[in-house]
Amino acid sequence: MNDGLAEALNEQMNFEFYSAHVYLAMAAYCSGESLDGFANFFIVQAEEERFHAMKIYKFLNDRGRRATLSALGEPNNEYASILDTFEQGYGHEQQNTKRFYNLSDLAINDREHATINFLKWFIDEQVEEEALFDNIIHKLKRIDKDSNAFYMLDAEFAGRSFTPPAAL
Repeated sequence: MNDGLAEALNEQMNFEFYSAHVYLAMAAYCSGESLDGFANFFIVQAEEERFHAMKIYKFLNDRGRRATLSALGEPNNEYASILDTFEQGYGHEQQNTKRFYNLSDLAINDREHATINFLKWFIDEQVEEEALFDNIIHKLKRIDKDSNAFYMLDAEFAGRSFTPPAAL
């Protein structure tokens, strides 16, 4: 793996840690609105993002490269509504997908087959992440002012959990 690709993977690892930070800020907003199920949804998202970061961390180390951490940017802490949190989360996931596409392009250009294979998992994951957010946005728009449906969705998200695969 050349230095440029290793640096790009380090940048992505740090972006994954930042993503966890973004989702914790969304969780805090939801908690402030007394919507603990929605808060749990974003706490679980943060756990997933940290898992993704550590997956890249381990890959870099397995390839004889050093993982380097950088400062996290300050996330947005104010949202107009729960719908706004999901719309911004969806935009964040779309940005992340583009980042993984760019990483894949670098790996393909370098004919770095181990990295190409490694990144495929993340690209598949991004398809799921974008679909998840898109689906929730459609549900929130469909239920609009139906408070019963809104609180049912909040209750559903309260049971969401993250179980990482057995191995990084």
